[in-house]
Amino acid sequence: MRVRVLFFGQLKEIVGRGEDYAEMADGARLEDLFASYGQRYPRLAGFRHSLVASVNQTFADWASPLATGDEVAFLPPVSGGAGTPAVARKEAITELVRDRIQTAEISARLKAPEDGAIVVFEGIVRNESGGRRTLYLEYEAYEPLALKQMSAIAAVMRSRFGADAVALVHRLGRLEIGETSVLIAVTSAHRREAFEACRYGIDTLKRTVPIWKKEYFEDGAVWAQGEVPPLPSNLPKTESIK
Repeated sequence: MRVRVLFFGQLKEIVGRGEDYAEMADGARLEDLFASYGQRYPRLAGFRHSLVASVNQTFADWASPLATGDEVAFLPPVSGGAGTPAVARKEAITELVRDRIQTAEISARLKAPEDGAIVVFEGIVRNESGGRRTLYLEYEAYEPLALKQMSAIAAVMRSRFGADAVALVHRLGRLEIGETSVLIAVTSAHRREAFEACRYGIDTLKRTVPIWKKEYFEDGAVWAQGEVPPLPSNLPKTESIK
């Protein structure tokens, strides 16, 4: 059987490409596919316990069986749309963008007469990391799965914390010092719910959404070492979205 294989971040650099096709025997599992690449790329094998994988844009267990035509993505530790339609209450804005994040415009779209609070968090690019001067950053994502997970996080922000409208927007591509890389905005009737939902949103996005950051310094570039993605059973459930 033939499966499509996607690599991101450091993994893409190790194998020398972001997309490949693999021929596997019938009955092969996800771990068999990774092992076959690990034999060809020993550095890749070293990531076995610090990454997760997805099959057809859904996080999968290593023992998951594969079928012809599957899309498999190997996801290293994560770094931590289009148009401007009106936002219906109890819905969310979840976007990956390549232009500047328009914080004021997005916040205005979220507000409604019944809201008593809005909490806005912006992650911005700073000029140093680990004592080294940062020149700029580049972000990349496994976009279909990233948007799926962002929508799942938004659903939890509303259901668990009682938030009204929410926005999770992350920028991709090259970012200069001082630019906004991620925006989390939450409206609610009371401030406590908005603060708690916002904190959950950014913390969970940084831990679970497949977005990677490459930092460029005066003396070279490195992929940021993020957190090891949690097991699929501990991720926000995408199937809970209506």
